[in-house]
Amino acid sequence: MTSEIDTDVAIVGAGPVGLLLAILLGRAGKSVTIAEKWPHIYERPRAVTMDAEVARILATLGIDCDTDPAFENHKELYYWKNADLQDLQIVDWESLAPCGWHVTYWFNQPELEARLIKMVETLPTVTLLRGWTAVDLSQDNDRVQVITQDTATNQSRKTLTAQFVVGADGANSFVRDSLGLPVIDKGYFFDWLILDMIPHAGYKTSPAQWQLCDPKRPTTIVPGGPGRRRWEFMVLPSENTDDMAKPETAWRLLEPWGLTPETAELERSAVYRFQAQYADQWLAGRCMIAGDAAHLMPPFAGEGMCAGLRDAVALGWRLSGILDGRFSAKVLDSYESERIAHAKHYIQFSQDLGEIICIADPDKAAARDARMMENLAARDHKPITGDLVKLGSGVWCDDSPGAGELSPQGIVRFDGRQDRFDQAVGQGWMVLALECATEGVLNHVHQIALAKLDGQLLSVGPDGVGYDVITKDATYADWAREIDARYMIVRPDFYVAATARTTTQLANCLDTIIDKLGIRTI
Repeated sequence: MTSEIDTDVAIVGAGPVGLLLAILLGRAGKSVTIAEKWPHIYERPRAVTMDAEVARILATLGIDCDTDPAFENHKELYYWKNADLQDLQIVDWESLAPCGWHVTYWFNQPELEARLIKMVETLPTVTLLRGWTAVDLSQDNDRVQVITQDTATNQSRKTLTAQFVVGADGANSFVRDSLGLPVIDKGYFFDWLILDMIPHAGYKTSPAQWQLCDPKRPTTIVPGGPGRRRWEFMVLPSENTDDMAKPETAWRLLEPWGLTPETAELERSAVYRFQAQYADQWLAGRCMIAGDAAHLMPPFAGEGMCAGLRDAVALGWRLSGILDGRFSAKVLDSYESERIAHAKHYIQFSQDLGEIICIADPDKAAARDARMMENLAARDHKPITGDLVKLGSGVWCDDSPGAGELSPQGIVRFDGRQDRFDQAVGQGWMVLALECATEGVLNHVHQIALAKLDGQLLSVGPDGVGYDVITKDATYADWAREIDARYMIVRPDFYVAATARTTTQLANCLDTIIDKLGIRTI
């Protein structure tokens, strides 16, 4: 038996990436059908950490990671220590990131997925098909067809006909392989034993998050979300992965950490192979890939799921604009160029961290320790902060200071509400005049373009001057001074499209952005 479903966008895969994209499109009124081969949510932990940008994304869905009981932030530094427990590196995980959220949060992935599924279920234009496996994909210039099959019986089929298809279907992506998209394997392989634990009440550890760079057994000790802890142990070359995954191995390795079957529950024991891979092409006609289908990275930077959720947001505003007729479909080219470069940065960064951590040779470890301790002492043990990562070439002005980077966010008051900018003012295309008036800033053509984007022109500055958005801290003033700008164009994904010192520069930047989006203003 075969049934037909017509939809604007078909998404293959109902993990966090596919669910977030469906929510963003559904909230914009687009019809979305998600096909997920597994009939039930996978209840075991996987991703446990996320960064400030993802917290910012979740806040637009109504999830406040600073107050929501499903998330935690320890407001502590992140230490790397050698076998003698001497500090090798100290990373600032206790401060606020420039985008207004803490650098690192911890969570349990099944709980997050369950929350996202509940949001999907409230959207009348979004349909989630669980237990349906994609088995065939074809496309022409106008439409894409995905044939799905009942996973349990292989007896029934549903044909999804969509304007666009997104493969968010994981590392073994059916969509990616059907499209023949090439995968670049960086030849990076390390096996690690992942132990997810639920300690009984009263278990304490300090620091909460740290890395033991012991050549005898490199080990990661981090939270796993509220009430949970995670240990990761590198599997040594002489060890058998099947033996390592056995519960008795877990309890033997955990004994020095004070955990026993009497004091904790072993929620998951699994050996994972950490890899570094990315697809060299993410777009083929009306089909595209996102998340693990597009990139795999070692977990040492905690950016794997984060990168996938960025993909979803980057696709969300593009697909919505194309379906509304506001953008040319060519804007999808910039999804590929921007996101590949960004993901490759984090893959390399994660790989670099792993090559420091995964040293099992005592002499090489001793040399590493000496080098890192010397560098740490040279900066007087001051913690390092994260780097600013630019998007690849795309819908932003690359000759504009601060463009291509995540925009800053401070506390503001707008229309009677005081909160972070996104929550007080909103999300979308914005032209912000920083401590200056908006009168005469946009010409008629640019006003039309901003209206087509459903965008806003707002002045931002301190109280008492008549600005639209009243700043309650120095975030925007400091940022504007640092890059010497008076105007900022912000995209719906919070990235800076352009900055300008003068209205002439701003006009030139707007012309560039209009052209890259394919907006008609006449």
